[in-house]
Amino acid sequence: MLFSINSGLLDACVLAILSRGDEYGYRLTQEVKQVMDISESTLYPVLRRLLKNGWLSTYDEAWQGRNRRYYRITSEGLTQHKLYVQEWKEYRARIDGIFGGDIQT
Repeated sequence: MLFSINSGLLDACVLAILSRGDEYGYRLTQEVKQVMDISESTLYPVLRRLLKNGWLSTYDEAWQGRNRRYYRITSEGLTQHKLYVQEWKEYRARIDGIFGGDIQT
C-alpha cells in the first residue's frame, strides 16, 4: 500500500472490528491484515493503548489447554468508534473531492 498507516487509523480499525464482537489477539491481527500490512508486534501496542484509554477491556478464555486473551469494546470505546466513523466519512469526502476534481486548490 502506498499510503502510510498512522496510529489513529489503526485505533479506528481495531474499534470497528471489535464493535461487531469480541476477538482474541491473533484473530484480530488477521482481520486487520486483510486490509493493511501490519504485524502482531504492531497491533499489540495499539491494543495496550486502547486498554489504557478505557476503550477496551479483556478477559481470558480456555482453549485447547491454553488461555486466549479476548478483547471487548467498552461503552467509551463505542462512543469513540462513532466519532472515528463520523471523522472518516468527512475525511473521505474531502479526499474524494480532491481526487475527483470537485475541490479546486
